Amino acid sequence: MPYVTAKDGAQIFYKDWGPKDGQPIVFSHGWPLTADDWDAQMMFFADHGYRAIAHDRRGHGRSTQTWDGNEMDTYADDLRALVEALDLKDAIHVGHSTGGGEVAHYLGRHGTDRAARAVLIGAVPPVMVKKDSNPEGLPLEVFDGFRAATLADRAQFFKDVPAGPFYGFNRPGAKVSQGLIDKWWLQGMMGGVKAHYDCIKAFSETDFTEDLKTIDVPVFIMHGDDDQIVPIHDSALKAIKLVKDGTLKVYPGLPHGMASTHAEIINNDILAWLDGTLVGDAVPGERLEPAE
Repeated sequence: MPYVTAKDGAQIFYKDWGPKDGQPIVFSHGWPLTADDWDAQMMFFADHGYRAIAHDRRGHGRSTQTWDGNEMDTYADDLRALVEALDLKDAIHVGHSTGGGEVAHYLGRHGTDRAARAVLIGAVPPVMVKKDSNPEGLPLEVFDGFRAATLADRAQFFKDVPAGPFYGFNRPGAKVSQGLIDKWWLQGMMGGVKAHYDCIKAFSETDFTEDLKTIDVPVFIMHGDDDQIVPIHDSALKAIKLVKDGTLKVYPGLPHGMASTHAEIINNDILAWLDGTLVGDAVPGERLEPAE
């Protein structure tokens, strides 16, 4: 299996699909998942001529389960190691949830010399946790609960999250996919509990405000207004005001995991944005209130 070696020796697993001379599109997954969460996107974009690449974050999936380094600086450095090892240029970076934070911090920390664009889907930036500078955020006790559940019975917790809020399967009339729930659980259980525990702090407490301000490539922000994991008012609606060249599209009624539950919509909108043909309620640099 293909791996790149991080600066501390950790082995980072990746998948590299599609034509090698295609423009790279690099996917960063959410907590506590793996590169396999991007299967629908990897197939779609490889079929459309892109070089589709996705990696397992350290401690997740098939990558090394390190005791240290489970924080955003190291995640960003690992992504840089991947980009340099594959000599990627003009890459499009796509991040979901925690992966959106990873993309923002990578571009803020390492610059955009090898990047062309970025897409943030249900992403955690600017910052999730409630504090004096972010009074609308979620209380720290919410994330303490995540940590407690991860330690107490990770296997059950990793069933409850996808069966409930992650895909919106707890909503009346939701079309529940047991296969999708099982896929989420399987990906989660492939990773290490230490990495998953530490990553909760990384995605909830890291402040990406300055990262967003420094990104000088176009950014497409996509968010469901029924996202129960990363509430839109404390993420996308703030992030769009911080990036230099941003486009926001709000998806009425769609959940946090909309890239899986509504892959056709998300894939085609990303492609349309890349092609310059995106239509609808996406407005460059403008705050869009979610539909009632």
